Amino acid sequence: MNKTKSLQTALIHTDYTAPEGFAAFPSAIHHASTVLFKDVAAMRSGDWKEKNAYTYGLHGTPTTFTLEARLAEIEDGKHCLLAPSGLSAISMVDFALLKSGDDVLLPDNVYNPNRELGRWLARDFGISARYYDPMIGAGIAQLIQPNTKLIWTEAPGSVTMEVPDLRAICAAAHARGVVVALDNTWSAGLALRGFDLGVDIIMQALTKYQSGGSDVLMGALITRDDGLHERLSMAHMRLGLGVGADDAYLVLRGLPTMKLRFDAHDAAARKVATWLAARPEIHKMLHPAFEDCPGHEIWKRDFSGAGGLFSVLFDARFSEAQTDRFVDSLKLFKIGYSWGGANSLCVPYRIQAMRSHWKEEGTLVRFNIGLEDPDDLIADIEQALGAMV
Repeated sequence: MNKTKSLQTALIHTDYTAPEGFAAFPSAIHHASTVLFKDVAAMRSGDWKEKNAYTYGLHGTPTTFTLEARLAEIEDGKHCLLAPSGLSAISMVDFALLKSGDDVLLPDNVYNPNRELGRWLARDFGISARYYDPMIGAGIAQLIQPNTKLIWTEAPGSVTMEVPDLRAICAAAHARGVVVALDNTWSAGLALRGFDLGVDIIMQALTKYQSGGSDVLMGALITRDDGLHERLSMAHMRLGLGVGADDAYLVLRGLPTMKLRFDAHDAAARKVATWLAARPEIHKMLHPAFEDCPGHEIWKRDFSGAGGLFSVLFDARFSEAQTDRFVDSLKLFKIGYSWGGANSLCVPYRIQAMRSHWKEEGTLVRFNIGLEDPDDLIADIEQALGAMV
């Protein structure tokens, strides 16, 4: 200890600096609220928007900068911003691009919290939120008004799994100067190249495959356009959005195995779905890789994989009580929202209350196929089907 300092001061101020040259595979975890500057000139010259210096913990540390760069690379984008959840990333887009008097279009199969956000914008912020048929394609041009500033898309749609024609929607939107945002969570940026189809902003819930452990909440916005990124960055700053370094590290730790896990989920899900589709209890298979699913041909054109999430419609002869009993009878599948982790999940939905023009009969049940042996999952489903009747 430096004898010129009191013990209390020495506990705070040390002369020790770790030697340089340390190298390891994991990214380092940098915690910070206060960021230190070498002098006043450095403090005044740093620009948090350009990320050419570290200015404050909320604006990023080497850990979050690294994660942002890697996520942008996966999507073949240029910029990335992190948010505490997928929904907060969605909110950031709305608050960055919309003001009172503007209009936003959302697909009828939109992620339900995004639907609720649209209702909130309409009720309290003077922004009109309208919901369109997700299979409208180029027909969305007829819905675009002079005050339409943003179109949300999901590929595939939440729960009901319709695959929209993103190329057609983007072409119609851009012809009228409207920004298109895509929720690309289902493919994690691995099976769908959104920017190549014309999308302007890509949102991902990193809660899913990126972390892979069912233990992280985080979202991301990825862009190529500098002007859009600046508008999103200002909303990011004004809303005070940030993520913890430990959570960022957990996502970074999951990225090297993400493609391997995604492909394993995909293979297992297709095996389970193929078995389920042949069962008399199932009326329709809502898996984009299956012909029953609306937009299947678009999926074949635009996607390179599918992941582990799909839904089924039970035959209308089965009541909600019976399908609930089916879900309750599963042993390996657990009941819970979110997905993308190693554990298989199953959730029944009252889909008629979630869609404006749902015409299908039968109860919808969503499956997330985890990393268990698919034969064991099939056996679990088979015994639960037996318990349903």
